[in-house]
Amino acid sequence: MTRSMTAFSSQKGSEAGFFWSWELRSVNGKGLDLRLRVPDWVPGLEAALRARLGKALARGNVTLNLRLSREETGGTLRVNAAQLSSVLEALQLVEDTALARGMTLAPSRAADLLGLRGVLETGAADEEVEGLAGMLLRDFEPLLADFIAMRGREGAAIDAVLLDQVAQIEVLVARAAAVVEARAARMGAAVQSALARVVEAGAQDPQRIAQELALIAIKADVTEELDRLRAHISAARDLLAQEGTVGRKLDFLSQEFNREANTLCAKAQDAELTTLGLELKAVIDQLREQVQNIE
Repeated sequence: MTRSMTAFSSQKGSEAGFFWSWELRSVNGKGLDLRLRVPDWVPGLEAALRARLGKALARGNVTLNLRLSREETGGTLRVNAAQLSSVLEALQLVEDTALARGMTLAPSRAADLLGLRGVLETGAADEEVEGLAGMLLRDFEPLLADFIAMRGREGAAIDAVLLDQVAQIEVLVARAAAVVEARAARMGAAVQSALARVVEAGAQDPQRIAQELALIAIKADVTEELDRLRAHISAARDLLAQEGTVGRKLDFLSQEFNREANTLCAKAQDAELTTLGLELKAVIDQLREQVQNIE
């Protein structure tokens, strides 16, 4: 099934005194660009989320936001041992310097030290944080499933549009083939008239005349372009029937469609065929625009 690169999904959750909200969105992109904004104090969370997104998605500029908060219950008081050690070292330096200058400082109290920034912390215990990562990853799975489902729904709508555009191209190619057949008689008369003028002008070299006729025939022959357009139509339908990511292949194929339409217009030498070629180019441009949305 064709999947779009555009989607959005959001979700809220709570457990064990923590509250969070997710937002997952994506837009078109040439490759897969993951941008995650998640709390860095939950160990392993970002790496695990990146792995899940990388496995599930192939293309698109994807942004994941996670807002996380904890219920205000006073929290768990903890002494930051590293910060306390730094404070004690600084305090010892101050006391030694004062003593060297003959000064006596008042004794420091534990309450004074605990009041310094960073010494006493309020927060979740390490084991709580480890459990939090697991809770968040479990909660992320339905969010990702909903996100992928939306990509699928968007892709199905685009798929219908693409199939309709391919059908339009097929009709235009069939009309162009009919015009080419009708043009053949007119072209034959035009070539005979041109040949008569060449002979009247005194050109008697059979080889030169044959070369001119061959050149005219080559410039006017669009059989190969029509055959390739038919082959591209078949290839487009095959790709749209496939599972998996086909956006890049369809993008390349739409460029090939456009190349053949340009050549058809250049070789037309017929007003009706030129008009059909321009109609082809218009539909192909619409096809290319839609293909840019496919994963």
